[in-house]
Formats: sequence, structure tokens, C-alpha cells
Amino acid sequence: MKAFLVLVFLLSPLGMWHTAYAAESVRIVTFDVDATPPLGSAMAYDPVKRVDDLTLRCRGIVILGAGQPIVLCAVDWIGIANEGHDAFRAALAAAAGTVPARVAVHTLHQHDAPGCDFTAEKIIQELDLKGYSRFDGTFHRLVIQRAADAIRAALPNAQPITHYGYGEAAVKEVASNRRVERTPEGKVGRMRGSSCKIEGLISLPEGVIDPVVSLLSFWNGDKPIAVLSAYACHPQSYYRLGIPSPDFPGIARFIRGQDVNAALHVHFNGAGGNVSAGKYNDGTQSNRVLLATRLAAGMREAYEKTAKQPLTSADIGWGSVPVKLPLSPRLDEEDLTTKLKATPPRGYISLADQLAFVRRNKAGHEIDITCLQVGSARMLHLPGELFVEYQLAAKAMRPDLHVMMAAYGDYGPGYIGTAAAYPEGGYETGPTSSNVAPEVEQVLTGAVQQLLGKQP
Repeated sequence: MKAFLVLVFLLSPLGMWHTAYAAESVRIVTFDVDATPPLGSAMAYDPVKRVDDLTLRCRGIVILGAGQPIVLCAVDWIGIANEGHDAFRAALAAAAGTVPARVAVHTLHQHDAPGCDFTAEKIIQELDLKGYSRFDGTFHRLVIQRAADAIRAALPNAQPITHYGYGEAAVKEVASNRRVERTPEGKVGRMRGSSCKIEGLISLPEGVIDPVVSLLSFWNGDKPIAVLSAYACHPQSYYRLGIPSPDFPGIARFIRGQDVNAALHVHFNGAGGNVSAGKYNDGTQSNRVLLATRLAAGMREAYEKTAKQPLTSADIGWGSVPVKLPLSPRLDEEDLTTKLKATPPRGYISLADQLAFVRRNKAGHEIDITCLQVGSARMLHLPGELFVEYQLAAKAMRPDLHVMMAAYGDYGPGYIGTAAAYPEGGYETGPTSSNVAPEVEQVLTGAVQQLLGKQP
């Protein structure tokens, strides 16, 4: 600990005990490494047949000067689950000189990209199953090491931060709810997916979405150092071509990086589990750039609306609430093991993924729900394919603050619906998609309330 450590402990509004520091300046480290799998290697659905112009990235920031370092990381992969998520957090924590509880790792959920789950990898090896090359973690571990090495190399060049900024703007004609059609019995009907060609579904309203893209930025005087953005929507325009792609959010991020080249742009997918571009995307390849430019336009407007405030270490906090998510009653370890041995590998959320989460859950594993405080801004970090209602509810809890959310943290739970969504049916809350029970809403909502605190 440094000599100027003030030995006073305060209970922060984030519901955690943190050490108060005096006279230490805030600094930031940025890191950015290639996360593109090589030719022939497995992605979530298909092997890599060609590497395109835009690579997949693993990038983020390390915040120094406010107690133990805080690490935020976003990866252009479909998901990082279970012990894969643990390994990412542990390696980045060790590199930054902090603890895993102060590290948030998220994916953007692109489908032409790898998925990482070291627990499922162990199960495949244990059962000696063939054909599950997507669980081979060799490349995943290489990217983890790259990111950790990049952090270590960048630490001596940490940049001072004098201000933070927050801005937001509506993104037009990108997001739409997938679960918009209902049967006479009130069940979910046909789904409007990432792309849709059914006129009867396209013509329906957008449904429940959060149209807002939020931007949290860090500045050294008038120079932007890092810009964190978050927007809730599935990132698919088209996929299954065997070409790794950051898809339209990655292209939007690239556009903004060219617009504001001084800063590292780190994008996060919000609670987009039941939200996609289906109303505005029929799968035509030219729509990828169209959706990207619309998202980039929203990011640009949010950046232009950004209000800057002076920043000191006292303005930064970190909250962490570990929770044990309720396991879906439809999942049984013995049944999953039997089926896994007899069923050919297919799809992304598979029997191996589910068995991995069941074993972790039965072993008592808890998932950290965390929150970064920067002045009046709050950035929540949650697991799985979270329904957008969670994001809207979090913002409604503290209208006096600027609340933004990153989901797709630990991907082990799969889809996470609201309690009301499970009896409605539909793909997202079905037995092959969601590994948690309806009671998950009460658990997650309670954790978010604790992290955000009560409105004055």
C-alpha cells in the first residue's frame, strides 16, 4: 500500500467496503489484442474458412488510482462461460495487480466467432467424446495470455485522467423485440429473429427495447483516452459463412475509432437477449454496413452530447455482489450426461454447455454481479443473454443517475428471461436455451438494487 493510504473504511453506495484514498491521481491503461481464430480452427458453429478485412478484438481498460485496479474487457466472441470466464478474469487480474472480483469480462455475442468454456472442455475430455472441436481451449488460452501480456506491457505507460464524460442518444431502426407475436392463449408465437423475411412480423411494432446507446468516456484534459459504449441488441446481420466477423457493432466501433482516433473505443452488448435487428434486417449482406452506420450515428450523437466532469479517485467505486442463480428444474446431470454420450454435436447451446453449468451450479459456484461507479455514472455488469427488461428496470431504479449495462458476462446461464417470460414460452426461455429457473429475476433484481443503492 502507498504511504498516503488513508486507513478509513467507508461503506459505499454500491454496497461494498472500499478503501478511501487521498491525493492519488486517476490513471488508465488501454489494451487491445487480436482475438481472431486461425484458418481451420473451430468457431461456435463453423470452422474458419477465410479471414476477412476486420479482425476480432479483445480490448479494454485498467483503471488505476482508486484502490485496487479495476479491469473492464470486451471480446468479439459468442460467449465465455464457466471456468473459461474464471480463467479470463484471473489472468487479467494477475496482470493488472488486482483481484478477479474487480475484473469484468464480457463478449459481444457475434456468431461467426469462437465460444470459450473450459468446464465443458473438461467434460468432453472426461467422456472422451469426438467432434466437439469448438471446446478445444488452446486458442482461447492464447488470447487470454495475449491480453494479460498487453496489460503488463502497458502499465508503465498509464495515462493520467482528469475528467470523465457521459452521453447518450437514441439509435434509430436497429433494435426490435423478438417476442412480439402472441397466440390467443397468450403464448409467444413466431419469433422475429436476427433477420426476418415474414412481412406479418416485420410490420409489427419494435416492441420492448432500450433504444439508447450509452457512452462513458475518460479524458486527459481535452484528449479522450477511452470511450466505453453499451447498446442492447443481438449483433447479427448475417452469419454461418465461416468468416470471423465482429459484425455490425464491430464495424460501428471501427467507424467511431476513425472519427475519434485518439481514444480506444470499447463496446459492450447490453441486455439484448430478447432483442435483435429482425424488424430492420432481412439478412441481405448489405444490411450489415447499414446497421453499423445507424449504430455509429447514435454513438456519434451520444459523444457529441457528452457532458464532462472533473474526476478524482474519490469519484470511482466498485461494487460486487456474488449470487447463486437458481438452476432450471428441467436440467438433470445424469440425463444430460446420458444424452451427451448418445447425441451428435450440434448448435451452440448444447448438452455439453448445459452439463457444464449444472455441475458448476451444484458445486455451489456463485457469479459476481458488479458495478463501476464513475461520478454520477454507473456501469452494471451481468451474466448471460439477459432480457432487456432487466436493463430498463435498472435505469428506472435510479433515474437520478446515469445507469448503463453490459450483459453477456459469464455465459454459463445461457438466456436469462424475466419470471413472466418463462410461462409465455418461446425459444429464449425453452429447455435448450435457458439454464436457470424463473426465480432468477428476483435474485438478479435484488443484486442490482443493492449495487445501485436507494434513490435519495
